[in-house]
Parts: sequence; C-alpha cells; structure tokens
Amino acid sequence: MLILTVRAVILYFLVVLIVRLMGKHQIGQLQPYELVITIMISELAAVPMQDTDIPLINGIVPILTLLFLQISLSFLSLKSEAAQRLICGGPSILIENGKINEYELTRLRFNLNDLLEQLRLKDVPNIADVEYAIMETSGKLSVITKSQRRAVSPEDLQLETGYEGMPISLIVDGVLKKDNLSRVKLDENWLKNELEKFGLKKWQDVFLASLDTTGKLFLQPKKKRSGLK
Repeated sequence: MLILTVRAVILYFLVVLIVRLMGKHQIGQLQPYELVITIMISELAAVPMQDTDIPLINGIVPILTLLFLQISLSFLSLKSEAAQRLICGGPSILIENGKINEYELTRLRFNLNDLLEQLRLKDVPNIADVEYAIMETSGKLSVITKSQRRAVSPEDLQLETGYEGMPISLIVDGVLKKDNLSRVKLDENWLKNELEKFGLKKWQDVFLASLDTTGKLFLQPKKKRSGLK
C-alpha cells in the first residue's frame, strides 16, 4: 500500500509539472495534437500507478518523451506557418458575407442545428445578423455580427471616456496585501481610517477591499457566522 501511495504521489507531481510546461490552456482550447498528447500522458501515468510490477521508469520515460514531442511541435508551429497549418490545421469559414457555407459544414460534419446552437451561445439568436462565423482550430466558433447589429460604442457616439484599469486588491479574506498597498502609494494608516468609516477595526474583519483607478474603495466585510464567536 505504501508503494502504491509513493508511486501515485511521484506520478501526480510529474504530470502536474508537465501540464504546466505544456502551457496554460484549457481543455477546450487545446489543439488536436495537444489533446492527443494530454490523453496519452494520463494513460501512461495510470498504468505504472496501478501495476507495481511495472517499473516506475517505464512510465516516466514515455511521459517525458511526449513532453519533448509537444514542445518540439509547438516550437515548430511558431517558426513555420506551413508547419502550423499541417500540425494544427486552419480556421474554417462557416458563414461568409452573411451566406452559410454548406460545403464547409459538410466537410466538418457540423450540421445546421449545431451551428444555430453555437450562435445562440454567442448571444446571436438570429442567423440573419451574422456577417462571418469562423470555426477556429481549437474548435471554438468566432462570430462577427453585421455592423448595423453591433452594440453602439462610445467611439461611435464620439464620446470621450476616461481610463479604466484593473482594480488592485488591498485586503483579501482578511489578509493585507502590503505590496499592492505600496504600488498605489498608500499606507496602512490610510487604510485603517477607511475601515473605521465602515465600523471595522481589523484586517481580519474584511472579506475584500479593492481600489479602482479612480481612487474609489470597494469594501465588503466578512459575514458573522451565527453561533460562533
């Protein structure tokens, strides 16, 4: 039992490390070759984990080989457009200039109901509003609506807008983020004074405190649990 536990822990950390080295992609964003390699790695890790008669190295070596193969293919696709199209394929235009491309739908074995479903998921229930629909190499559908159906932007109305950056977290779940506080050139005394306006005295009483680029402080105190002191 101890041997099984040790082997499982070793393989777990090895697979986690390899997945990190492969890049930060979600399953739905993987290219076909990346998905195949991910499935093969999981299978190779499971075999020596279950069967103690198989040396652990027999699982580690093939996993590292697949990692090398994945990195090599990724590097090759970055350097060569022809290799990228060969390895990953290319995007397919399903709707072009408002017209459905029946040939591409047939070639991809993507029926009309599937297309309509994907458009609804993109908040485009009416296919007549679509100028272009492109099936990307990751399997995701990109939708470009007709110009008269797009939401009006401030630029369309010739309105000046202020800069909007990312808010900075100052307290997260009762923990003070001193580095973030220094980044906005504020100190703990200022933050304590702000907390007192909300009737709070300790960092531990705050669930989240963040500061936006306009200097407005968002603060949410922790909920007091009934029956607990």
